[in-house]
Amino acid sequence: MARQKVSGPTDKELSILSILWDKGPSTVRQVNEEMAKQQRTGYTTTLKLMQIMSDKGLLIRDDSKFQHIYKPAVSEEKTQKQVVGDLLDRVFSGSAGKLVMRALSAKKVSADELAKIKKMIEEIEGE
Repeated sequence: MARQKVSGPTDKELSILSILWDKGPSTVRQVNEEMAKQQRTGYTTTLKLMQIMSDKGLLIRDDSKFQHIYKPAVSEEKTQKQVVGDLLDRVFSGSAGKLVMRALSAKKVSADELAKIKKMIEEIEGE
């Protein structure tokens, strides 16, 4: 059976991107130390993942210094939009309404989040 092509970053790649978005440009060792706080992972595994991500265009590697420094090639917002778009197509048949209703029913929404959602809906209706 052929493997399904993944269009966005994998879960592990998203973990690495999240660390880099939060911490800023970092070495493999720094990323690995952060990942190890959540789950046991080896340095060489993290290195290989980051090399693959660099080849895929997800990371930019600065090798002008002794230690290679990696930074995200894509913004957090752009990546989130891509992942949500893929999820929307694969799971919700392209229906944003179904996605929003499921998201709101899956977890309790704070009053602040609900106010932001209402404001966004009002802005969309006003366009």
